[in-house]
Amino acid sequence: MHGTFVWTELATGDVQKAMAFYADTLGWTFEPYELPDGDYWVIRSGNAVVGGIGGLDTAADVGASASAWAAFIEVDNLDKRVEKAKGLGATVLQPPHDVPNVGRVAVLRDPTGALIGWMTRLP
Repeated sequence: MHGTFVWTELATGDVQKAMAFYADTLGWTFEPYELPDGDYWVIRSGNAVVGGIGGLDTAADVGASASAWAAFIEVDNLDKRVEKAKGLGATVLQPPHDVPNVGRVAVLRDPTGALIGWMTRLP
């Protein structure tokens, strides 16, 4: 649904350590998901898919040097919304692009400097 948070992901310099921590503390499990720019895992809490985890080479904040979580919001028309956001002072870090079996994704820095991902998921 437009305007709601739908995905979160962790980019970290030590994926194995992070996965061990969240598996031990929250009971999460991880499934590999192939990305062209690095290794990535989908996070499951029980049967629910709750997010993703990858190395810093997969970070929403391109060039990130420290571990960080990123949140993604569903939007109804990604390309149109990104253009509007640019006109209102946002900086595009990752332009709209297709992610196989997921949908269309972009990453912005809003006018206050906060990182946010937007996505239009496949039906």
